[in-house]
Amino acid sequence: MPISLEIVTPSEVIYSEQVDHVVIPTSRGKIDVLPHHVPIIDTLAAGDIKVEKDGLTNYLAVGSGFVEVYAEKVSLLTDQAIDVKNSDESEIEEAINRAEIALKKAKNDNFDQAKIDRLEAASRFAFAQKIAKSKTR
Repeated sequence: MPISLEIVTPSEVIYSEQVDHVVIPTSRGKIDVLPHHVPIIDTLAAGDIKVEKDGLTNYLAVGSGFVEVYAEKVSLLTDQAIDVKNSDESEIEEAINRAEIALKKAKNDNFDQAKIDRLEAASRFAFAQKIAKSKTR
């Protein structure tokens, strides 16, 4: 019996499929979700999502947000998400470098904490993309 997996950002639905199995990063560690899972509501941590469907494994990268797990449905509400199979590794590296430079500048220039938090989130998402992409090889 499959699980309905939906990954939603403020601007669009990134992923909506029936899957066999999904591994999700939360604030308390990764959770492995199979059909008939116990209900959970938790904080989604920036990282890689492992999705298994029809014997194939796919990886997606997500930013922070929330995860809701019900018996046959998993919903991820996140600020950023991407399927990394079509991502270029050099673009990911450039995004990491830009995020690190912007974060250092913000800290040195005493930017307000909200801006620094947003830059840190962008940096974590860029690293999540790199991790997810490395697992697709």
